[in-house]
Amino acid sequence: MTSSSPRGRPRHATSHISVRVAHALLGGTTGVVWLLLPGMTTAGEPPVAITRPAPAARTAAAQPREDETSPTDLVLPVAAVAAAGVLAGYGYVRIVRRSRTRTTPATAAPPPAASSGVLPSHPYTPSPGELDRQAQAALVEADDCVRASREELDFARELYDEPRLEPFTRALREAEGELAAAFALRQRDDEGLPREDEPARRHTLAGIVGRCAEAGRLLDATAAAFGELRAVDTAGADALAVAEARFRALAARTGQAQDTLADLHGTFAAGALDPVTGYVELAKDRLVTATTRLNEARQAADRGERDRAAARLRSGQGAVAQAEVFVTAVDRLARELTAARQMLPAALTGAEAELTAARRTAPADVPPGELHSRIAHADAVLASVRLELTGGRAYDPLAELRRIVRALAPVSTGRAGVLTAAARLTAHSAVAAADGFVATHRGVVGAQARTRLAAAERALTSDTLPGLVGADTLAAAARDHAEQDVRVHGPPQEPEPAAYGGPATRRRLDSAG
Repeated sequence: MTSSSPRGRPRHATSHISVRVAHALLGGTTGVVWLLLPGMTTAGEPPVAITRPAPAARTAAAQPREDETSPTDLVLPVAAVAAAGVLAGYGYVRIVRRSRTRTTPATAAPPPAASSGVLPSHPYTPSPGELDRQAQAALVEADDCVRASREELDFARELYDEPRLEPFTRALREAEGELAAAFALRQRDDEGLPREDEPARRHTLAGIVGRCAEAGRLLDATAAAFGELRAVDTAGADALAVAEARFRALAARTGQAQDTLADLHGTFAAGALDPVTGYVELAKDRLVTATTRLNEARQAADRGERDRAAARLRSGQGAVAQAEVFVTAVDRLARELTAARQMLPAALTGAEAELTAARRTAPADVPPGELHSRIAHADAVLASVRLELTGGRAYDPLAELRRIVRALAPVSTGRAGVLTAAARLTAHSAVAAADGFVATHRGVVGAQARTRLAAAERALTSDTLPGLVGADTLAAAARDHAEQDVRVHGPPQEPEPAAYGGPATRRRLDSAG
């Protein structure tokens, strides 16, 4: 309710009062002038201003004479003054009463944007910029929840059979579907939806927030049951044993990954190993963190501090999961480089066949001059790749394979299946590398990198050469955005814990731990 103090009174009410008072003064002044007018004029002459009288006139004026103004002449001016006064008083009383009994505020300051990613329910409408920030925050939070839930569920599969985990697996799968839809909306907003269409953009951003909220709700709805499953004393001890066993196996794999990298350095160009540069050292760092957290969990469990033990166990599991991502990336890159080197000769042959077919059968939607330019560019790329392969120097087979499929995509007729297989290999490699980087640095990676990664994962389902090349391009953009976020904010100080649940569960676990 609005205060009755002058500060709470609306400005327009004050202005109306001033107008009423001015009207009253004007009416009163008019009436007074009317009353004085007979003293300034004579009945038989035109009205003129009174000048200084002559001495004889002063003597005559001093003598009493009959007043020439009749009582009826005063009726109209007095009535006008009275009417103006009544109207002004009535208007003033009405405005004061309305300002004192007003129940809505004169001005309402916009409330702060909701930090939970849920749109406010009151009439205040956030700006497109505020909605955009809410959508980005919702995407990051939902993606973190899905990734952390997937990690802990992976640990749980070593303890329980699939029928016992089926409700949680189903909830995670449904949450992943909602999150994928939210990322698709975000990609549409970034690339397809015109920014000047504000109503459509508001609808899209609201849809992103709603989808993310539903993904979190699905995980939160089953988090309590999952916690009960994991809270049993024997299950808690068994979960700690599973994490420790995985830690020991991963420590051995880290040493092997270091040897693998040394072999790759002697076989391929240095640029071929850029996607996993520093990964062995990062895996060792995560293993050190895992050792500390798992030891703390064991000590807390021995003291009977179940909540603290569970929190430290989740942190240890998160560190182990990230170390596994780093080590697995090294092993995967070694396999991909070997496969790309073996595929290169066949890819060159298939590319030549595609160019021959393109020269014979020109696409109807491509002008002859444009087609000639594309074929000339593809010829130059193939010649460069052959020179690289026969030059006697170490090279990056994935990069050379990528050059071939990108050069042939604009002129491909789809007849050479080897090129599609080559494009799928390079696209899968780029998507896996981007996904691993986002997963292990998600504490500082923003929505843009995650959106491009989700778009790349959707494009991987394509069976066409241009579609797979598009997936490869989107994955490279996702990795670039994620690396830029790390440069701006610095690497995460602590690995994200592996914890099943949505935003509400994460906040509860954070406060309990």
